[in-house]
Amino acid sequence: MKAIFETGGKQYYVSEGDVLYVEKLDAEAGKELEFSNVLMVDGKAGSPYVKGAKVVCNVEKHGKQKKIVVFKYNPKKKYRKTQGHRQPYTKLVVTKIVK
Repeated sequence: MKAIFETGGKQYYVSEGDVLYVEKLDAEAGKELEFSNVLMVDGKAGSPYVKGAKVVCNVEKHGKQKKIVVFKYNPKKKYRKTQGHRQPYTKLVVTKIVK
């Protein structure tokens, strides 16, 4: 069974057993989360959401992604600025999809 659900302003296409990394959520590791903003289940779309459908996920861990370097400069002006950023994430495992 496959579904599309949304969280953190993004949409994810998942099936049971998938592992995905989403924007950081306020939930402890080991807890179970239910997402009710389901846009599609098995090819049947809702308008905008499918009524009664849920995606149940298990929170595996929280962490930060690899560091990216943000570098700004203006040519011929001696302006240079270097900054690093690490985006926090939550690792989820999809346990079941309810129609």
